[in-house]
Amino acid sequence: LMGDASDNIPGVPGIGEKTAIALIQEYGSIERLLAAASAISKPKLRENLLANTEQALMSRRLATIMTDLPVEVEYEQLLSREPDSAKLLALIKEFEFPSLLKEVNPPAEEGGVEADYRMVLTEDDLEELARQLAMSPAFAVDTETTSKDPMQADLVGLSFSIKGGEGWYIPMAHDYDGHPAQLPAKQVIERLRPLLESSAKKKTGQNIKYDYIVLKRAGIDLKGIAFDTMVASYCLNPGRMSHGLDAIALEHFNYRMLTYAEVCGSGAKQIPFSQVRVEIATRYSAEDADITWRLNEILAKLLEKENVAPLFYDMEMPLVEVLARMEMNGVKIDADLLGRMSVELDAKLKELMGRIHRLAGEEFNINSPKQLAEVLFEKLKLPPLKKTKTGYSTDVEVLQSLAGQHELPADILEYRSLSKLKSTYVDVLPAMINPQTGRVHTSFNQTVTATGRLSSSEPNLQNIPIRTELGRRIREAFIAEPGCLLLSADYSQIELRVLAHLSKDPILIDAFKRDEDIHTRTAAEVFGVFPQMVTSEMRRQAKVVNFGILYGMSPHGLAQDLGIPQKEAKRYIENYFARYPSVKSFLDTILEQGRATGYVTTMMGRRRAVPELHASNAVVRQAGERFAINTPIQGTAADLIKVAMIAIHRRLINEKLSSRMILQVHDELVFEVPEPELARMKQLVCEEMEGVAALEIPVKVDIELGRNWGVPLQDENFPASAA
Repeated sequence: LMGDASDNIPGVPGIGEKTAIALIQEYGSIERLLAAASAISKPKLRENLLANTEQALMSRRLATIMTDLPVEVEYEQLLSREPDSAKLLALIKEFEFPSLLKEVNPPAEEGGVEADYRMVLTEDDLEELARQLAMSPAFAVDTETTSKDPMQADLVGLSFSIKGGEGWYIPMAHDYDGHPAQLPAKQVIERLRPLLESSAKKKTGQNIKYDYIVLKRAGIDLKGIAFDTMVASYCLNPGRMSHGLDAIALEHFNYRMLTYAEVCGSGAKQIPFSQVRVEIATRYSAEDADITWRLNEILAKLLEKENVAPLFYDMEMPLVEVLARMEMNGVKIDADLLGRMSVELDAKLKELMGRIHRLAGEEFNINSPKQLAEVLFEKLKLPPLKKTKTGYSTDVEVLQSLAGQHELPADILEYRSLSKLKSTYVDVLPAMINPQTGRVHTSFNQTVTATGRLSSSEPNLQNIPIRTELGRRIREAFIAEPGCLLLSADYSQIELRVLAHLSKDPILIDAFKRDEDIHTRTAAEVFGVFPQMVTSEMRRQAKVVNFGILYGMSPHGLAQDLGIPQKEAKRYIENYFARYPSVKSFLDTILEQGRATGYVTTMMGRRRAVPELHASNAVVRQAGERFAINTPIQGTAADLIKVAMIAIHRRLINEKLSSRMILQVHDELVFEVPEPELARMKQLVCEEMEGVAALEIPVKVDIELGRNWGVPLQDENFPASAA
């Protein structure tokens, strides 16, 4: 009766799950219901049943499993057998399903070599390990800890490797009934400190930023960081689903590693690593160091072969320590302000909920897409625009389209926005304050985005909206320590400047050299008027066009963004390319090169594979074209800010400044600056960010100072030291 859109079962129009259940409970079967349909009191329901009798019976036939098909297979063939591990691993590798690895029995050791993993339990063992490490110019290192958060993690053990197939594990804090005697952590740290803090000893790690922070908090200043297998994998293929050690080992060795879940369990049964038996911990942790060491050699050769070694060694590896320091610096949060905001938002959400229920004429669960769809499309009779497997869509795009027809969709959008910001930031940030530092420490992720941009998590600071009042108020909760100010340095229209440089378009270059408002200039070009005649609406539309070009936006996408007919959007794009012909030639060249080579590159050599360019499916192919156009531009902008971060970090150390780089969000860097250093920092940051590369046009940075991240101080309120 209700049908099933995912299986193309039509059902009876106008009958949903509730009505269908009620009818079957009352009549017992489809046949009895249809026989009594003419006597049903509700006119619309009666009419639908009588008009769709055959469709209802056909729907039942479609949903009935046939049990009389001739199945030509012997029962014995269906018995469960051990899988072909080699073939299964190859499939998991091809389709990047690392989560399935735990289902496959581990094959023999790579190359048939038995691994030699040793426990370090005595002083003699420790001395032998130290002697071996001292003789080697490089080694792999890995930490085992009490937490995934490096700012709260204590050391449980350390592992090392200097040769494939070999590894050592030093347990220091395993605690379970019958555990062996272990060397004190302090003794281990002091004995290995000279080796770990030696710049001459080159260190390899998997996500070594984590180990750097853990060791730093344990009193070791890890130096000589030379290679990160996770970062290398990312540089070679930024589009990979995972750069975890197990996924990389599977790709390059066809080898299935022992997983954390196999060692510690999962869910409610998971135990801390300190309770893992030392013998098992040795197998697990030493393997991590061993595989990391083996991968170093393979990945280093691939980096050279694929011409991304300079990107890896000159940019991404130096950035590891910069990000580690930023994570450790953290940012101070005004928990009281967020507490007051939470109370305000509660009241606002209750008010909105009451208004939504009044507009709907009934109470319903606003967070239930199913119940919302019933209100919008069945009760209010608004046109359903998209269908999903479970019913009609109520996503943002649908609600935005419906907002012009009824007040309810707009209120739902506002409710969702406020609710998400409250649950993601306002209520969560105070709970994330580290009890030891009194600050919030986000994680900056170097190996997530395909374009090279950094992302952040726990908390994700990239998604705080800056154009809404609430977003700005949330930023106000990010504050400076007493005696300091926050200095925000934001690249001005960096992606458009990169486009001007790469395309060599004379009109764009001229506009930037004259320091004109680029959106006003584009509006004048696209609409064929003098700049003085450009209205605010024309400028707004030109801004959407400018950024739409960067992201390879189609006339359909531009029409949706501007709320104009597709034909008009197409004309805007054609006018743009007519006035900026070098941009059109540049974008066409990118697509040609992408189709020919299978990848696109940034100005600094970052590669992104774009196999979608050859897809037979038009939608996938068009998405590939957008990736190909956007990556060289956005990726170059991402590379530039990374280079600037490295240069600023080095100057902060060399010039012995107390100022700290604390945040990176899109094209913006945020510093916590003691007031006596303000003038010097403004100059330093400007010099490094604006001098990051020699472009055809000037690179411009906008600098603001504030007691918090949301409200800049006006010039007259600047401390004298910032003048």
